[in-house]
Amino acid sequence: MALRPKPPSPPPTEQLHPRAEDLDTVSAAEIVRRLHAEDRAAVEAVAPALGAIARAAELSARALASGGRLIYAGAGTSGRLGVLDAAECPPTFGTRPGQVMAILAGGGAP
Repeated sequence: MALRPKPPSPPPTEQLHPRAEDLDTVSAAEIVRRLHAEDRAAVEAVAPALGAIARAAELSARALASGGRLIYAGAGTSGRLGVLDAAECPPTFGTRPGQVMAILAGGGAP
């Protein structure tokens, strides 16, 4: 009998967070404390990229001001948030329809 290869482990972004394994057994206060700690860690993780993020914002603003477009591309929740942001740009910032667009991965074949 041939052994089947073990399927690869999912990427870290798709695995259960180690500090979330027992959420069903801890108090609401503990859950909120953990969520807050993770939020703080995420904010701190962005700090080294602040200069690059500012530069990207400046370049995007310059491109939009000269008639260019901003195109979001994503999958899952991040992709859906890009779609939401693109949809809000015309009424919120006065961009032309189609100037800010989003491409969301997945869906049926054309």
